[in-house]
Amino acid sequence: MTKRIGIDILLWIISLVCCLIWRFAADKSEVWAYIVLAAILMASWIAVGLLVQLYRNYRKAWYWQSMLSLAVTTAVLMLGAYYLLPKTPLPVSVNVAMWLIGIVAGIDVLVILMEHYWKYATNMTVPVMQVEERDHAVVSREDAPRSEKSMETVHRAITSLTTEEDYRMLLERAGLGSRLTKVVADRDRFAILQLPEYEYNCIVDMTLLNDARGINKRFCLVNKKLPDNGRYVCCYRPQEYIKQKMLNKYPAGLNWCIYSLYFFWKRVVPRLMLTSRLYYDTTKGRKRMLSKTEVLGRLYYCGFEVDEIVPMGHIEYVFCHRHMQPYPQQQLKVYGPLIKLRRVGKNKKFVYFYKVRTMHPYAEYIQKYVFDQRGGMNIADKSDDDWRITSWGKFMRKYWLDELPMLINWIKRDVKLVGVRPLSKTMFETYPKWLQDKRTKTKPGLIPPFYIDHPKTFEELYASEDKYLTEYLKHPVWTDTKYFFMTMHSILFRRMHSA
Repeated sequence: MTKRIGIDILLWIISLVCCLIWRFAADKSEVWAYIVLAAILMASWIAVGLLVQLYRNYRKAWYWQSMLSLAVTTAVLMLGAYYLLPKTPLPVSVNVAMWLIGIVAGIDVLVILMEHYWKYATNMTVPVMQVEERDHAVVSREDAPRSEKSMETVHRAITSLTTEEDYRMLLERAGLGSRLTKVVADRDRFAILQLPEYEYNCIVDMTLLNDARGINKRFCLVNKKLPDNGRYVCCYRPQEYIKQKMLNKYPAGLNWCIYSLYFFWKRVVPRLMLTSRLYYDTTKGRKRMLSKTEVLGRLYYCGFEVDEIVPMGHIEYVFCHRHMQPYPQQQLKVYGPLIKLRRVGKNKKFVYFYKVRTMHPYAEYIQKYVFDQRGGMNIADKSDDDWRITSWGKFMRKYWLDELPMLINWIKRDVKLVGVRPLSKTMFETYPKWLQDKRTKTKPGLIPPFYIDHPKTFEELYASEDKYLTEYLKHPVWTDTKYFFMTMHSILFRRMHSA
């Protein structure tokens, strides 16, 4: 309540200033009369507002209640000014009072709108999926081939959703002829929820993930129903296909404008705190844009391991198997532009480092998968031709723009200005044990020796970091000062960029 009263006092001051500016051009009343009138009206506004509960907590009031209280307060003051002001000795016209009240009421409408939209936008609490621990489970049902009638039913069900070619692919790869394979197609997960546990060795989900509600919950339900190493097949329409289709459909120049607007609505709006609920209430979660990175990352996050990806026209089928329990299903903030990445810090304690997002959501959960697919990682803790990185992410990485938020970690004293790079757990475990121990004797740094020595192999990288750490442990201040100026020289004169 105190906060709202303070806002209204500020609005009355703004209203008074506006009317004083207008006074010099139109009205020639005394300045003191404006100030006295504004003070009287402000006191009356607050008094009436308290009576009609204008200052009640907006989180406990309905939108119409707040607007009704504002309307009553405005009406009372306008009527009072109209009938009582002429009877006072103040040399100010009624129009001035109406302008003062009107300005405050108009801005107050905007304040109430913003307060209640904030209430609406932030009241999007999704129940957390409870992941139950379980022992090892095997299929409890005996395998047997399907009857011709059953196969015909499965054939009709699948071809009603996709093509004959897709059906034949699934028949060959997903074992549709076995009674241990179950085909489901339910956007709201009800069909999956009704499945008995451990009775099917393979679940084929024909619902496009782009239209599915609660993808993580869907994956966790499947994980719960499958036995150990049970197979799961899902499908989605890749973001890359949608992009290419739109660029080819419209004339050059116009196509990028249309796609940019479409991308903003489908990928940016759902990710922002103040617009995500509006988006999902409007679209009901249908026709979402999903990248390959996000789909695979969600699968790994929910306990699956990808076996293969089969593109079929504009649809990609992902074949995977249950690998482990899902990660704890918390309300992850994986969509915003600013992310926190867990890195190994001093004394082998994990520290969360801030960076600008340059990869698609859930990219961190498929790091090992990408490295394995691309033949391992390079010395910069990255895979060559990493398809997890967005197009703008490549530019930001080249010029270190994605690392600017790490200055927050520097202010928090999680890192030094100069030091070895903070590493992910996956990368850290590839280092020799002796270098792991040596690295964790000190804090990592924002400016690594990597930019001075330009190592080309892991052996050269290990030698570069070992050399820096040896010098630092003997002469900390001198070593960091020397490496700082050497790095600046490398960047300015040798055009060294981030990997």
